[in-house]
Parts: sequence; C-alpha cells; structure tokens
Amino acid sequence: MRSPYPPSPERSAELRRRFAEEARSERPDLSTLCLLVGAQADGELDEAGLDAAQIELDRLAGLLPYRPTGPRAWAVALRELLGERLGFHGTPGDYQRLESSLLHEVLRRRRGLPILLSVMWMEVARRAGAPVYGVALPGHFVVGFGSDEGRVLADPFDGGRVLTGADADVLVVGVTGAGVDPSMLRPADPLDVVLRILNNVRAWAAARPERSDVALWAVELSLLLPSHPARLRYERAQLLVRRGEFLGGASELEAYAEVVEAVDEAAAERVRGEALAARAMLN
Repeated sequence: MRSPYPPSPERSAELRRRFAEEARSERPDLSTLCLLVGAQADGELDEAGLDAAQIELDRLAGLLPYRPTGPRAWAVALRELLGERLGFHGTPGDYQRLESSLLHEVLRRRRGLPILLSVMWMEVARRAGAPVYGVALPGHFVVGFGSDEGRVLADPFDGGRVLTGADADVLVVGVTGAGVDPSMLRPADPLDVVLRILNNVRAWAAARPERSDVALWAVELSLLLPSHPARLRYERAQLLVRRGEFLGGASELEAYAEVVEAVDEAAAERVRGEALAARAMLN
C-alpha cells in the first residue's frame, strides 16, 4: 500500500464529518461510505482519487451486457466480466493486508476480502440495473441476485462463482455447525455492511499493536454510525490509554461506566477501577 498512514488532522476531521452526514442520510450510499473509510486510511487518497474510484465503478458497469434476463444471467454476467475477464478475486493472503478492506485499493489491486469484493460486485451491478444485494453469511460475505425462490448467490471472493444450495451450506457449516438458515439470506443493510468492514479493520489492527492509530480511527468511524455496539466506547477508551492519552481515556472509561451501571454494577465498578489506574499513570 502506498501510504498506510491516516491523513492530516484537518483532512481527517472533514472526512469524518462527511462520513457521519452520509451515514445519517435517508439513503446512505455504500460506495461513498467505503471510499471515505479508504480516505481515512490512506492519506494519499484525495478528492480526485475519490472521484476516480466512482468513475471506475461506472466504467465497469458500462462493460456489462444490457440488462441480462433474470437473476442467474446477471450473476453469470458479473462473473464473466469481473471474475474471469478482469481477474477480481481473493486469496488467503488478502486477510493479512489492510488494503483488502479499502475499496479504492480493491479496485486497483483486484484483490480483497469477501465483503469488499462483494461491495464492488454490488456497486457495479447496481449501476447496471441488476436486482443485487449483499448477503452476510456467517463468516463469509456473498452477493445475491433476485429474491425468494428465484434467488441466486455468487461468491466474489471465488471469482464470482455461482453457488448451489450445497455450496452455501459448506460456507456456513464450518462457522455454525449447520447449513444456511433462510434468515441468513436477508439483504444486508448498507450501514451494517460498513460496520462489518470497520470490524475487519479493527481485527487487522488488533493483531498489530504498533498500528493502534488504525484501530482508533476504525472505532471512531464506527461510533459515527447511527447504530453501533455500546461497547465500542469502552474499546475507544482503552485505545486512548494504550496510546498514552491517559486523561482522555480515563474520562471515556468513567462515561462508559455510567452507561453500564444501569445493567451491571459490578462491571461498572471494574471500569471505574480502570479509569483510576489510567489517571494514576500521570503521577
């Protein structure tokens, strides 16, 4: 990756403002949100780069045949274009790279995590008029075309392979111990997709303590989403303490303890103890 470090504080503040505004809009745009995540990660992704990524999605959509007939035809058209002709797919090594969670880098490298490749598949297909949506299977994200009895699933990580029912069961059984439940096939909400992407970024950073900067911006973007786990506030407080921002971290811990106290007094006391320990580090 050309620049694995975040942009300037001023640029970062503007990106976060736009991210929060888009996330709270009536119809949040998935590609815009994903590209803003990428700009927060990559200080070299400027406005021209953001525009270029959107233009590339438009260009790819223009390469699809005009309105294939039916969900399966759409899935096959996407596979032939993106997976076979252009070589978009994933590999095990992509799980070790931050770029695999950044849409602009996925467009450039033609590699990525299942969820980012699925986002790209969806955004290209949507622009071409396909009945497409994300499907958040446990442990593996895929795309769906059509609905109910006519639904067709495809796996962009595997080059867009069209999945049979047995294929989908194999993807899920290793995680849940059982096959696909119909509830798993509901279209994924765009904001849930973004939160899942940010969770992947946090997991990448958690395995690399020296990149607590990445963990922090991923948590802070997650907190800007209208709906997010309350525990992210606790995670942010811990990151602040780990980064030496003891007063800020202690204040965040105390605020989180106030929230937790209503449901778990013992947990609130433990968090207050962490806040005291953080303040003591200043002595």
